[in-house]
Amino acid sequence: MEILRRFILHSDLNNFYASVECLLNPKIRKDAVLVVGDQEKRHGVVLAKNYVAKSFGVRTGETVYEAETKIAGKAKVTKITARLSVYQKISKKIKQVYLKYTDNVESFGIDESWLDISKNAKDYTEAMQIAEMIRKEVKETFGLTVSIGVSFNKIFAKLGSDLRKPDAITLITRGNFKDRIWGLPANNLLYVGRATDKKLEKLNIKTIGDVANADVTFLEKYFGVMGRRLWEFANGLDLSPVKHSSDKDEIKSIGNSTTCPKDLTTIEEVKTVIYTLSECVANRLKKENYYCKEIQIFIKDFELNSIERQMKLPYPTDTCNDIAKYSIELFEKSYDLSTPIRAIGIRLKDFSEVMQTNLLTTNHQIAKSEQLDNIIGKIKKKYGYMSIGRGNMLLDEALGEINPQAELHIIHPQYYRF
Repeated sequence: MEILRRFILHSDLNNFYASVECLLNPKIRKDAVLVVGDQEKRHGVVLAKNYVAKSFGVRTGETVYEAETKIAGKAKVTKITARLSVYQKISKKIKQVYLKYTDNVESFGIDESWLDISKNAKDYTEAMQIAEMIRKEVKETFGLTVSIGVSFNKIFAKLGSDLRKPDAITLITRGNFKDRIWGLPANNLLYVGRATDKKLEKLNIKTIGDVANADVTFLEKYFGVMGRRLWEFANGLDLSPVKHSSDKDEIKSIGNSTTCPKDLTTIEEVKTVIYTLSECVANRLKKENYYCKEIQIFIKDFELNSIERQMKLPYPTDTCNDIAKYSIELFEKSYDLSTPIRAIGIRLKDFSEVMQTNLLTTNHQIAKSEQLDNIIGKIKKKYGYMSIGRGNMLLDEALGEINPQAELHIIHPQYYRF
């Protein structure tokens, strides 16, 4: 088989949210900066941190209290509620820099992108030169640093950008990747999360080299298709293309979740939140002209234990009433409320472009639900999201103020596509 001559970059904006905040307010650069969710709405977790905070062991995803405890007495802590619209605006401008070098730019979240520069580079020397030009332009134009991985496929390019931070370029080639990365822990590979890493460790597979040298048939039997993918990743056999910047992402799911302003202890409180979330995801589903055939719910209790459950629907739908009805039905089958709930989420999956009428539901009923959703949507668009709501929202002032459209959770990274 002919070996493809490819030069792929992965550019990762270092500590992006926190770096932007320090850029906009230089006075806080020496502080331990924590970019957090809205603490008044109990989204008090660390979404990003600067290197000062990182030096004290602060981790993304931990509570603000845990982070502050680690820093206490060692540095001044500056907490900033995340401003996604600001970060997105800057991210778009930086991606315009990438487009100067190639049309094949694929986003992987707000702060990461793959670039295929194969048409502009004849060898790794030129590929490194392009990476250096990008690094310098981002730094000089925006005052932000990037780490860039240079390699022959997307997996190793991303791994390269992770190896040296901040403000660095790392080269991984066909000739050096075994020496460079096979000794690294297996969880350095894309999609080896905590659960997969624990399973690999039970099999005494601890490094990327162990994955590469494992029996691929065994891995596939144990992990399914992901087992083969991981083996291919570790052996440098990833051939996935970097998509063109004009390509539209295929939507696999549409979801919203919210951390509730108070713990939920009754089914009526749960229904209020579910209807609010259902209205939001139904509206987004309609914008894509899809009907969903599967619903998934996410539940996190006040002890931070979480579960997910899903069910196939009897017919494709895009209405709020249907989504809420089946989400509540799934909730009641899955959870008994013996432990108060902290967060709830709804995700719609398995999309169809056509509506197949359920024998138990008349066309008139469907049309009525569609019409109601459309009227509510127009009012919210004209007068604001909180301008109209369902009656059950009035029963609880705190729950009635939930606005899923303002939640950070509606922003999902674009997933790597096999």
